[in-house]
Amino acid sequence: MMSKNRKATYKAPPRAVTDASESQELRRRKALDEQKRRRAQRVDSARQLDLFADLNLGQSDDEQDTAEPGVVRMGVASYAALLPPAAPEAGPSDPRIQPASPEPPPAAERRKKKRKQKAKKQPAATSKWADQCMYAELLEMSEDDPWSMSGWGGDGLPEDLETGWVAVAPIPVGKRCLAVTDQSLGVPGHVSNTSLRSRKLGKLLMPRFPSTLPPSTILDCILDANWRENGILHILDVLKWKGQDIGDCETPFRFWWRDTRLGELPISPPPSTSYNPPLDTTESSAHPTTYRFPFPTKFLAIPYHTDTSLLALSSRIVPLARQSRSVDVDVPVLATDTAPGESSMMVDELHRNQTAPVLVTRTAEVCADGLLLYVAEASYEAGTSPLSSWIPIANYEEDRTSTVMADANTSTDGPLDVFHRLVQKRIVRNSTSSSEYNSSFVTNSSVQMDVES
Repeated sequence: MMSKNRKATYKAPPRAVTDASESQELRRRKALDEQKRRRAQRVDSARQLDLFADLNLGQSDDEQDTAEPGVVRMGVASYAALLPPAAPEAGPSDPRIQPASPEPPPAAERRKKKRKQKAKKQPAATSKWADQCMYAELLEMSEDDPWSMSGWGGDGLPEDLETGWVAVAPIPVGKRCLAVTDQSLGVPGHVSNTSLRSRKLGKLLMPRFPSTLPPSTILDCILDANWRENGILHILDVLKWKGQDIGDCETPFRFWWRDTRLGELPISPPPSTSYNPPLDTTESSAHPTTYRFPFPTKFLAIPYHTDTSLLALSSRIVPLARQSRSVDVDVPVLATDTAPGESSMMVDELHRNQTAPVLVTRTAEVCADGLLLYVAEASYEAGTSPLSSWIPIANYEEDRTSTVMADANTSTDGPLDVFHRLVQKRIVRNSTSSSEYNSSFVTNSSVQMDVES
């Protein structure tokens, strides 16, 4: 049986080519068309066109003159309200005729019903924040596609990659989550008003903490892998800001709004109290030598790029997606964590004379994880969506930690390398086709001149 199936599918083309309904490009187009349909439906609903659908201007003067005398053109529906209410139907006149009361079911049937009701009980309600992030699909790419005769579309890259997409890079290593603020306005930096929710289940990742984010704000974030040391929360996208829905807007506007509003936030200094791991009871944990953030204090926007031309992707965006970022963070100085040239007595004296913690600027390295592509015309939608494509540096089967921490010059063969090669192939193909077109144009022009002469 196995040999039969192998013979039947020996020279068959790939399933992605034969069955176009399952291709990523077609699913992307369907999702974008569905978003446009829902957007138009919301606009029509806001305009309340249904209320004016049955309105008319009545009969004109010409229609009234040509109307036959004695003919009533109006309906009788308006007189229905003047009619008296209908009398209820009379019951049986004989009091002895009464409906028989149902007999109670036996005990065995009642127990069986109870067991069925327990079996039909639904599981516990999930959080309303579960699966609310716009989770990207892994970009389907193919370097060798013999079934693509033209050479376009068979590689898996979008056809409108240069004009209809927005690139976000470098994506940091961390945990995807939602940052949600309360509706009430508290004292910025002092009242706990922000919570981080996990992407899949919507559970709290840590206790609520104070931040300078405005109320009724929802942000799509990535919690840095080393946030205990640098206190960084990376902001990827914005769903709502001060109660205003930004998710319905297109991708370039959302990213512009994100950067503009984050730049207006005041700086929130980290608390002077360091985080001590509760499970470590050694002497070093009781007196920590380095500061550890109890919650994120620095909201850092991930860079985005609207110029997604092939040359920009190959020379600038893809190299950025591989490199780590250097970010300056303010860290409180502990008595045991003195800067070079300072003694612990000097730091203790500063802490006694000042109420605010003594801050020192340090450089934190943020490791890169890959590249994200967003459809420019698409709005934000919850769940896994083909309108966003993910291109990681390393394969999921490999050891991602060792690959991400490796040097950028290390030769790897991950999805980002495949993407880079496909982009370079398109650049070569474009230059070849343009040179062939120019040569043919010159040949035709010279032939035309010879004929005219």
